[in-house]
Amino acid sequence: MTRWDAEAAVVGLGAWGAAALWRLASRGVDVVGFERFTPGHAFGPAHGGSHALRVAGPGHPGLVPLARRSRELWPELEDSGGESLFVPCGGLVVGPEGGPVVGGTLRAARAHGVPVRTFTASALRFQYPRHTGVPAHHMGVWEPSAGLVRPERAVRTAVAVAEEAGARVYADSRVTVVEPVPGGIRLHTAERSLRVRQVVVTAGPWLPALLPGLPLETVRAPVTWWRPLEPGDDFGPEAFPAFARELEDGRVLWGDGARAGDGIRLGLDGGCGVAKPVDPEGADRSVVPDDWADLARLLPAKVPGLEPLPARVAAGTRTRTPDGLYLLGRPGGDPRVVVAGGDDAHGLAHAPGVGEALADLVQGVRGDDPAAAPGFLSPDRFA
Repeated sequence: MTRWDAEAAVVGLGAWGAAALWRLASRGVDVVGFERFTPGHAFGPAHGGSHALRVAGPGHPGLVPLARRSRELWPELEDSGGESLFVPCGGLVVGPEGGPVVGGTLRAARAHGVPVRTFTASALRFQYPRHTGVPAHHMGVWEPSAGLVRPERAVRTAVAVAEEAGARVYADSRVTVVEPVPGGIRLHTAERSLRVRQVVVTAGPWLPALLPGLPLETVRAPVTWWRPLEPGDDFGPEAFPAFARELEDGRVLWGDGARAGDGIRLGLDGGCGVAKPVDPEGADRSVVPDDWADLARLLPAKVPGLEPLPARVAAGTRTRTPDGLYLLGRPGGDPRVVVAGGDDAHGLAHAPGVGEALADLVQGVRGDDPAAAPGFLSPDRFA
């Protein structure tokens, strides 16, 4: 008879992997977690100090149940870990009514009854004067249920709570091979080899190396922080809340206001020279002008009052799929393997809901709950 070292293993303890480890351990599953770095590191997408959680996210209406469940679970993790992880401060999206940002948000809100408030361009400029140059045909959508997640703190807390519940964690331990064996999986590291019945692979940018054939691309993902030109200028969370703003050329400017000594966190999706494909094993993490030049050029017209150069820049990586949605499920229907990835850094705030869906898959929990591994996220949908 095969001797198993654990019922399940989680490979990669970023936001999703840490949440899966927490949900499995809290249910009494004999689970082990592997992280090639220290939990809460800055090499993947789970860094940057804050990430927005929008229940009515623009990505796909089917993600709303995952976001809602995450919104319910963040306080539970806070209570268990004694840490403040989620700030319920609301969130703003701006753009043309039919565009992917505002249009996607409105479709999700209508489909699932998420309360939102809309603004005309003129009302938006009055309510949030830090946003300038908003065209007359654009509009704003305010979601009161949105908020900000503290990613590094959330990862460390989820791992710690999982350990308290009985999970074994191997930090600074890189899994090099995920080897299918009869009835389970053998995991290889430089220090040890373990046999488990099932594996959850949530390795972010390193996922394609462990499970080749998945439709994933890893790209460079710089994050920038900016300071006001005048120290007294108000770029706090009320005057400058978490936002995503579709520009006239289709690029998306996003960020949130300064908090407790932090700068103003800003980014630009779709900018030239930023999201370059990289090999995460050999990615150059030094900062170069391309990481912030496009953003610096447009800020005077869109968010005036900031210094011309960023106060800080960090270069991480993120992984994306061809359609921009996650992979979540069992590739090829393999009963031994569960995978989650490809969120392009947009699903970090959904971590508790994703972690619960992964735990449900491991335990064979089924039902009509749309938050449990939605079919449209199947890793086989591109086959």
